[in-house]
Amino acid sequence: MTPLGERLRALRRERGVSQKDMAAAIGVSAAYLSALEHGRRGAPTWALLQKIIGYFNVIWDDAEELQHLAETSHPRVVIDTSGLSPAATALANHLAASIGRLAEDDIKGLIAQVEKARKRRR
Repeated sequence: MTPLGERLRALRRERGVSQKDMAAAIGVSAAYLSALEHGRRGAPTWALLQKIIGYFNVIWDDAEELQHLAETSHPRVVIDTSGLSPAATALANHLAASIGRLAEDDIKGLIAQVEKARKRRR
């Protein structure tokens, strides 16, 4: 499941909406919506994301959160390290080989470390 899929499922459950009903309302199939929630489909288009935001009638911060989650919800990531340091290439390969065996807390910790390092470089 992707971060966006997890949030969509939570929003549907909070509002008591089935996948079938939501899919019909935003103009996609229930199978597509299920695949989107489970990470078998990439991030939705901007237009579809706007339909989702409108469907849930979310505003400002919640809409921004959904947009951010969509941007970070590509289930098949490719990291191009050409032109970067050997350490960057090693990190990308190590992460690719290890991610399936990491505990959720470790993953969250790594995300926090990367965000902290990225902010220092701004």
